[in-house]
Amino acid sequence: MHRYFTDQRHEALRQRVRDFAESEVRPRIAEMEASRTVCHDLSRRIARQGWIGATVHRAYGGMGAGHVAKTLIIEELSRVSAAMGAMAQASQLGVAKIVHFGSEEQKKTWLPAIASGDCLPTIAVTEPQSGGHVLGMASTAVRDGDDYVLNGRKSYVGNSHVGDLHGVVVRTGEGSTGLSAFLVESGTPGFRVGPQRPAMGLHGFSFGELFFDNCRVPAANLLGREGDGLAVAYSSSVLYGRPNLTAVSLGIHQAVLDETSAFCAERQRYGKPLADLANIKLKLGRIQSRLLLARLSAYHAVHLLDQGLPCDAELMNAKLVNVESALESARDAMDIHAASALFTDRPIERFLRDAHHIFAPAGTSDVQLLRLGELALGRAKGEWSSRLAELLRLEPSEWPEDDRDGPATDTPDGTPVDEERATVPGQRTAPARQRSWFARLK
Repeated sequence: MHRYFTDQRHEALRQRVRDFAESEVRPRIAEMEASRTVCHDLSRRIARQGWIGATVHRAYGGMGAGHVAKTLIIEELSRVSAAMGAMAQASQLGVAKIVHFGSEEQKKTWLPAIASGDCLPTIAVTEPQSGGHVLGMASTAVRDGDDYVLNGRKSYVGNSHVGDLHGVVVRTGEGSTGLSAFLVESGTPGFRVGPQRPAMGLHGFSFGELFFDNCRVPAANLLGREGDGLAVAYSSSVLYGRPNLTAVSLGIHQAVLDETSAFCAERQRYGKPLADLANIKLKLGRIQSRLLLARLSAYHAVHLLDQGLPCDAELMNAKLVNVESALESARDAMDIHAASALFTDRPIERFLRDAHHIFAPAGTSDVQLLRLGELALGRAKGEWSSRLAELLRLEPSEWPEDDRDGPATDTPDGTPVDEERATVPGQRTAPARQRSWFARLK
């Protein structure tokens, strides 16, 4: 896959995340599965690796590494623990609202803390009675002098119990222009987190309820302007939520293949490895095929996102393909493992449970199909990736630091970079040349 969308420096980051996941996360899985509660210390430890700041500009202390790097971080964490991959993706989803709608003061205040792991952000949009119907929300914010007073309830908030800063979308008026977004710090009077409820999977991750009871927040905590709440919600979901959840599914899918292949090689049937049976090889072949297609769709979509190119359809399709194929492969793996898959000493049943959790957020498969159908009919309502293209271009340079003072020729055929716009002839965009973020990995 690195031949198409990643290079050696991306793969160095992948190895770093993989090593961390194996040494620090895998030993905690049994504990998280047994307790079925949020793992505060491990969540914070992951955040302090700097990975939550993957798409945060280096001017604010982030990696400035873009969506491809973000995807491989989430994938590698999810390959070992989907719960911790979900924690990372939910935090990075919480970054989007500040990156794209925050004032300069809000960015200077919060992005460095997020990038260092001292602050875990969330985004809270969904409500129990409205679900994915964003305009059906009932929570409100009313202006009172220099403050807004929030009342209402949010549900299925990723990182609800470890979050430090909640991006909350509530109603300040009527209709689609009557939604606004606010930054609410944990510990604010009138704000509380509901009790964590046991869930089917993703043990170690929290996605619970937030309550606002005359919760007073400064007007300076408004994200963008009044009426920008729908844009905050949709852009975060489309541009971060879908690719992030795609990456979690991809990590689970890879784990399914790894575990099932190892099982087939070690388990004996009729005096030889299970893998020698034709029907087993056919099932493994289907899993492998699905995974190859799923990975291609995932990385292609975020590659376009990093280039600032229109890609809403690719992002929708990537989530659809990855969620559905991971579930299908997990079921095939259950069939191959047969009765042994029903016991928790093997992780296959965990993979299946965790994969189901990725189905609904940022739109179920039916929602993705509905939007893709509208696109096919020419009825699409515009693209968020196009609207925010200027902000979505990969921020840092991928050119080596040694090239900063001379002609850049870091292209396959040695074609010089256009110095004025930092573009390679034949490409729509390329990053402006700065010191490579990969140097931080050395």
